[in-house]
Amino acid sequence: MTLSRRSVIVSALAGTATVALPGLTPAVAATPSAAAASPVGDVVGKITVGYQGWFACKGDGAPINSWWHWSRNAGTPPSPSNTTIASWPDMKEYTHSYPTAYGNLGNGQQASLFSSWDQQTVDTHFRWMRENNCDTAALQRFNPFGDEGPTRDAMAAKVRQSAEAYGRKFYIMYDVTSWTSMQSEIKQDWTSKMKAYTASGAYAKQNGKPVVCIWGFGFSDPGRPFEPAPCLDVVNWFKDQGCYVIGGVPTHWRAGTDDSRPGFSDVYHAFNMISPWMVGRISNVSQADQFLRDLNTPDLADCAAHGIDYQPCVIPGDLQSRARAHGDLMWRQFYNLVGIKVQGFYISMFDEFNEGNQIAKTAETTADVPSGSGILPLDEDGTHCSSDYYLRLTADGGRMLKGQLALTAVRPTVPSPTGGGGTQPTGDLALRKPATASSSTQNYGPGNAVDGNSGSYWESANNAFPQWVQIDLGATTAVKRLVLALPPDAAWATRTQTVAVLGSTNGSAFTTLVAAAGRTFDPATGNSTTVTLPAAVDTRYVRLQFTANTGWPAGQLANVSVYAT
Repeated sequence: MTLSRRSVIVSALAGTATVALPGLTPAVAATPSAAAASPVGDVVGKITVGYQGWFACKGDGAPINSWWHWSRNAGTPPSPSNTTIASWPDMKEYTHSYPTAYGNLGNGQQASLFSSWDQQTVDTHFRWMRENNCDTAALQRFNPFGDEGPTRDAMAAKVRQSAEAYGRKFYIMYDVTSWTSMQSEIKQDWTSKMKAYTASGAYAKQNGKPVVCIWGFGFSDPGRPFEPAPCLDVVNWFKDQGCYVIGGVPTHWRAGTDDSRPGFSDVYHAFNMISPWMVGRISNVSQADQFLRDLNTPDLADCAAHGIDYQPCVIPGDLQSRARAHGDLMWRQFYNLVGIKVQGFYISMFDEFNEGNQIAKTAETTADVPSGSGILPLDEDGTHCSSDYYLRLTADGGRMLKGQLALTAVRPTVPSPTGGGGTQPTGDLALRKPATASSSTQNYGPGNAVDGNSGSYWESANNAFPQWVQIDLGATTAVKRLVLALPPDAAWATRTQTVAVLGSTNGSAFTTLVAAAGRTFDPATGNSTTVTLPAAVDTRYVRLQFTANTGWPAGQLANVSVYAT
């Protein structure tokens, strides 16, 4: 590779940042923000996902002892005539499930659902967060003084356990909906119960302070009838407790119109961070662009003027309303908001199967939803999407927020890494797994080799062979075949890299799985090469060792895919 080639790559990626959006002037699309109010912490500069954790089933042992949030009549199993379900979860990774009164799935299997009460469910969700770089979970906490209280109390403990186990952060998000005695009881609940969780190393901190979110102040609906004075009192009380306080506020908070009550400006500006609600507000790319112009950009400016961090909400779209456009709606929001340099994202939601805007693993095809239910799977528009697609899309949005992926209007996330209707276990074992390297040049880090984006790549230090890049598959597993690739752009001249494949079960003692040999990368044939092991080998760490490159004096790799067959 010549030096001019690198210049072409860098300028092409940087050029995506100035792409004008339809319906927007280039000046609006490229407007920079003022300096952020706060440095990077557990919410600023990070991806936060809303976590309901509010599903229960009869027989799961939860104190609430009902089909909590699955059925309208929670005393009986969900069915087509007794349901609150908008989307059906992909149930393959849950070890406990509970039969419903729906008909069988399209594949003939019994239609069963998970319970959030099972620790394995919460562990599974937080493992997915870790695998897809969701940094922080906002645990929803509704009025804990009613019948739901004991179950919600226990869910907080379960979330803490999973967050600690999987290296994620969490914080308490109070939802004041229908909480009549909110002003006094929210303080009591924090002091007597929830504050204790801040002792956990997994509890989110921002500016060195424990994070608390209060969702619902200022909304103009009967469920949140509070006046400004008690709301301001609560915000200031939490700040006096040493907390960093986020406001989950109405969409039109700044104007005090539409979904916002007038007279709440002082309440809104008392928050350390503002996160306006978005669910149900947009359903297509054009509306996302309109929101950028009319709401997000001036919202960010107002927050900057008041020293407040801005964390807009990003939604995948209501699946049942066919709003997702196989990821285009969500990616447009990521692109728009990174372009104006927001301080973080709040993904709504992780597990909201009641509203159809969940990013957790979801039924892929009609074979995975109850027959005749009318519930739409992810392939509703004809594009097959793997069950984890919106998790992977979130991971890429987070990488773009953090500067690990260049700002690009073109969605880099493939809907299905398996290339069809296959399930994830037969897919790429290396996709978005932790990657390390002997060295890297500039921002061409090892994570680029496992991000699923063929346009990004890892490059080692120059003129310093040997070099290596290594992937942690997460557990010892059978490995039989690897596909190595460089960017498919024809501007990359054909080159041969000398590569060996090494493996290890512990990350320290490596053995050679495939001896060093010349691997040719030719743009005319996809710029990729396949390395097949003589026989499947059980390994956890896969290391690719580079000792020569005819095109540039460094190891280079845009993608490594690892397969069991």
